[in-house]
Amino acid sequence: MSGSGDVRATLNYLHRTDRRPYLYMFDPPEGVAAAWGEIHPVPDVPVRNGRLLPQPPSLHANGFEFHVQDTAVTDFYDPDQIARIYYPEIERLLHAVTGAEKIVIFDHTLRSIEKFKAGIKGMRPPTMNIHNDYTEASGPERVRDHLPPEEAERRLKHRFLEINVWRPIRGPLQDNPLAVCDSSTLAPEDLMASDLIYPDRVTETYSVAYSPAHRWYYYPGMQRNEALVFKGFDSDRSAKTRFTPHTAFNDPTSPADRLPRESIEVRALAFLPLK
Repeated sequence: MSGSGDVRATLNYLHRTDRRPYLYMFDPPEGVAAAWGEIHPVPDVPVRNGRLLPQPPSLHANGFEFHVQDTAVTDFYDPDQIARIYYPEIERLLHAVTGAEKIVIFDHTLRSIEKFKAGIKGMRPPTMNIHNDYTEASGPERVRDHLPPEEAERRLKHRFLEINVWRPIRGPLQDNPLAVCDSSTLAPEDLMASDLIYPDRVTETYSVAYSPAHRWYYYPGMQRNEALVFKGFDSDRSAKTRFTPHTAFNDPTSPADRLPRESIEVRALAFLPLK
């Protein structure tokens, strides 16, 4: 589905302050706010239709790529199908996209507005604030979390990526589509480390301060055989693109009778060949 042209939308950045932002991923202690951060809604931000670009974006040049990939999964809410069918499909895709010698898929998130409102365990709504899942500190943490200690330390001496693969569960997706920032337009000072607090640990994500230099893209009307692949972290500090801020947003051109958003995102580590 080619979709319409570019749109202009409100995107939710974060104001930069002296206080460190945080978000509890569980019920916080009594009297403690579940989150802190001064949201900075920026209206009228151009979000360009990636389908209309003369040159497709790439992980290397822009931090993200668009792929058509059929899936044999018939029910994305079936954990057995995710483990048995979908993870191997994503692993094959990421080997092809990154050239990695080893892929480690470590989690996935299901987002369904209807199922979240119904209180179904494990369901999340779309995230409407701009963020990047990993930081300079938390990217290497993921390697230590998911590899044996000796292998982790060996791998950390070489280049690796954290990659997200996002796709709609049903389409055409018109409700709260995903926008990704061209990470070549990102400056280091745009990123703000923010705490993500779990019952057993605290890790970091990046919140993002507004810059008019940012270029945003989306792919309107995505179907279940289409996926966005984007970097959450690149250990190569000389790389042109290292982090890819992203957010759901309200598309002002979406029809009133659109299907409620349903999507799945998979996160993986991609270890490039050892040199």
